Amino acid sequence: MQTDQQSLSGKTALVTGSALRVGACFNRRLHAAGADVVIHYNRSADAAARLADELNRLRPGSACCVQADLRESGAPASLIGAAAAFKGRLDILVNNGSSYFPTDVAATTAQQWDDLMATNLRAPYFLIQAALPWLRDAHGCVVNMVDINGERPLAGYPVYCAAKAGLSMLTRSLAKELGPQIRVNAIAPGPILWPEGEAAISDEEKARILREEVVLQKMGNPENLADALMFFCLPTASFVTGQVLAVDGGRSL
Repeated sequence: MQTDQQSLSGKTALVTGSALRVGACFNRRLHAAGADVVIHYNRSADAAARLADELNRLRPGSACCVQADLRESGAPASLIGAAAAFKGRLDILVNNGSSYFPTDVAATTAQQWDDLMATNLRAPYFLIQAALPWLRDAHGCVVNMVDINGERPLAGYPVYCAAKAGLSMLTRSLAKELGPQIRVNAIAPGPILWPEGEAAISDEEKARILREEVVLQKMGNPENLADALMFFCLPTASFVTGQVLAVDGGRSL
């Protein structure tokens, strides 16, 4: 078997929502394993460009950026088309792009519903659909980013939780539909990076979660998720499909 540093050489990976945070970590790890990477972003153009420059300095011509708003119905087809055109192939699709914000049942709007369902469920499905010819030719793989709250609902986030639950089922369903040519798996993160903006939580709540809900009583980090991603993408998982791997320090127990 090839070493990890060589095992993805000649392959092309698309990671959605990958200019910053966990997605950027995924791109760095895939790139370090030899893959050419397509960095998808919506609004983070500067961060995407900086990441592409960083990776292209390491290996010229190995990274590019593509902008798309996953809430738009035409985005999956255009994004997959651009990704496949980069090197004439697509071997790995990582559905990482997501929106995350609370929704009060009494006040949820149709726009909020559509936003959360579009980024977390509809876009992954149609990205996979658009990528089918490429992934079949490559005997490639899909890795969906779900959430432990897709199985254990988080108070205040019913629409988000429902969307992630749908993506978990989609992972299992499409593994059955698309095998044996394409493997489909998912990663369910726990406390890795605390949410920002509207969804941010207090320091007191963070401490309580780690103390009372996380068996290992510590935060994870993006590299923990990247380890899981590499497991699914490398030959080590050639007999693994339809699985949802919780990387959560035991929070889902």
